[in-house]
Amino acid sequence: MTCSRIFDEEDTMNTRLGVLAVLTLFFFCSTSLTAQTLVAGEWEGFIALPGMNLGIAVHFGGTNDSLQATIDIPMQMAKGLPLRNVRAALPSVHFELPAGPGLALFDGTAAGDSIAGDFRQGSVSARFSLRRTGAPKAEADVPPPPYREEEVVIANGDVKLAGTLSTPKAGGPFPAAILLTGSGPQNRDEEIFGFKPFKILADHLTRNGFAVLRCDDRGVGGSSGDMKTSTTADFSRDALAMHAFLQTRREVKRSMIGLIGHSEGAEVAAMTAAVSKDVAFVVLLAGPAIPGDSTILSQIEILGRMGGESDSNITHGLQMQRMVFATVRAQKGWDQLREMLMTEMRRSLDRMPSEQKAGIQNPDSMIAARVDLQMNALRTPWFAFFISHDPAADLAKIRCPVFALFGELDKQVSPALNVQPMSAALSKSGNHDVQVVTISGVNHLFQKAVTGSPAEYAGLEKKFSDGLLEQVSTWLKKRFQ
Repeated sequence: MTCSRIFDEEDTMNTRLGVLAVLTLFFFCSTSLTAQTLVAGEWEGFIALPGMNLGIAVHFGGTNDSLQATIDIPMQMAKGLPLRNVRAALPSVHFELPAGPGLALFDGTAAGDSIAGDFRQGSVSARFSLRRTGAPKAEADVPPPPYREEEVVIANGDVKLAGTLSTPKAGGPFPAAILLTGSGPQNRDEEIFGFKPFKILADHLTRNGFAVLRCDDRGVGGSSGDMKTSTTADFSRDALAMHAFLQTRREVKRSMIGLIGHSEGAEVAAMTAAVSKDVAFVVLLAGPAIPGDSTILSQIEILGRMGGESDSNITHGLQMQRMVFATVRAQKGWDQLREMLMTEMRRSLDRMPSEQKAGIQNPDSMIAARVDLQMNALRTPWFAFFISHDPAADLAKIRCPVFALFGELDKQVSPALNVQPMSAALSKSGNHDVQVVTISGVNHLFQKAVTGSPAEYAGLEKKFSDGLLEQVSTWLKKRFQ
């Protein structure tokens, strides 16, 4: 297991997994279609690294004589990067992204609206997959929703949170839900690979008689602040500010304002409800009930096994991750940790095939850059707080109604490790209005899935599993309408 498997600035339980900081890309594809038909338009996909994945989106335009293309790497907050030497000469497609040391190679085969094949860069070898996506509807073609939407700005000290408040048109005041996103910089729709869970959820709930507030995370979209210097506790204070804002709105029933959180957002919801008696309800979507360090260790093991890692590699990765935790908790020994990561990276480089080594122009520079990236991430306040926080302590203090949902195939917040601790913690407060449900056949994003691996996310239909939305709204309406 390479040291990039331990943690870098893209690693979180909501799959901020970005192994490739820089890319130079080549595609080699065969197809019976014309070259222009093959590549024109939008493609979305991912690189399925062992226990990790990196999403990419490629847009091709122009003509065969002058093809142009750009690439997005959402998990590294990169959008519209220009590609060069873009060529579609049957049976091959070729393009490059000049971005520093090393060379990333894609060798794929096109079949209809998909391209799949082998990926290599430096010491990393994996499979990749792309799928052609449909053109989005023009705004003029989308009918306006049957409810009101208002852009709002909410202050929490120096931080300004930009969001959307949606309210039914007739009647009121209405019960209200605040949507809280998972780990990493998320927009108000919690968008990932074109799937917009919170936009869909807000639309459904508003059509069913609820006001819904959803905001961009700190430093994202219209919101100020900095995610890198913030912790889960800061996000809870943001949630309290959103709750206080809704209490000033005459469209909202003050006594019926609750929280719906996904992944780390569920931790935020639990933390907030534990300190505020004004929170009317909590819906936890794939919420952890075990400490953050245990969540990360479980991801390494579960996703490593899915990716075909050997037992010895998984054991070694877990040992190294525990050493990382010890350093972060002690806040000392950083130089020793950095040297350990450098040693692991060098060993990984030594095991590379010679043809892959030849593509690395400056190995020492590449290793130093990647280790620096990891060290910067490990020294953030967010990571130190996350690995030590035990959400069970907050869950045990919640007295309002709670609806907790897990995905049977979730490989990021495993129901096998979290359902029982969730139920046990919630029971400690004497709360009798608690329901914990595991939904069969769905992943961490509550999409219908095959394996539940994050590597599938980009290729799945961009919708919740059938009945998921109705389960949430039915539970809410039974109590608050």
